[in-house]
Amino acid sequence: MYDKIKFLTAGDSAIVMEFGDTIEKEINSKIATVVGNLKNKEIDGVLDILPTYRSILINYDPVKISYGEMTDILKGLSKADSSKQSDEVRLIEIPTLYGGEYGPDIDFVAENAKLSKDEVIKIHSGTDYLVYMMGFIPGFTYLGGLDERIATPRLKSPRIKIEPGSVGIAANQTGMYPLESPGGWQLIGRTPLKLFDDTKEPPVFIQAGDYIRYVPIDRKEYDEIEKEVANDSYKVSIKRVKRGELHE
Repeated sequence: MYDKIKFLTAGDSAIVMEFGDTIEKEINSKIATVVGNLKNKEIDGVLDILPTYRSILINYDPVKISYGEMTDILKGLSKADSSKQSDEVRLIEIPTLYGGEYGPDIDFVAENAKLSKDEVIKIHSGTDYLVYMMGFIPGFTYLGGLDERIATPRLKSPRIKIEPGSVGIAANQTGMYPLESPGGWQLIGRTPLKLFDDTKEPPVFIQAGDYIRYVPIDRKEYDEIEKEVANDSYKVSIKRVKRGELHE
């Protein structure tokens, strides 16, 4: 973690604010505070705000606002006290069918951890995960807080095709694939929810700063939810909870 925030140019129309070089909740809290305050200011000329694990990329229109003006604003916002964040957060429940054809790597994860498959499921679903950032494709979630007991190396050879909704583990991270994609994460389950829907606004209902809770379901429940999602009648459980109520 840095003593001071670093401001770096990214081409002629973007600035990167670097808050540190590790994955830490303290860093993420500072990033969330700056992002929130920056959005609230509604600065004319700011085109996009992209938070990551340890930094923020701000794209701006240099015709409307200069690099110097933009940097001065960001330096002012960086002094905000992240300890004054709201005590409430959004908690999103993700119904997940673990194992079988939808979680083909769960046996390897269990073997690597010297645990049973049921123990892996209990551990994975027993934690509420902070959404540190979104990427590498629209709606992909990078979640922090994975129990070290089930941390598992990536696949030695990535898959060419991973189905949408797949839930995976890579080292000490867990996350979900919103779209069909290649990837090297160990797949332990799948959710029937549509994590990216370009017919909706916004197309992704999860955002950085949310918390994710995986809820184990069986195949019958999976099929029922999948049908409801298809006819747009399923309501995703999104509720505001106190930070002290989270399972971390």
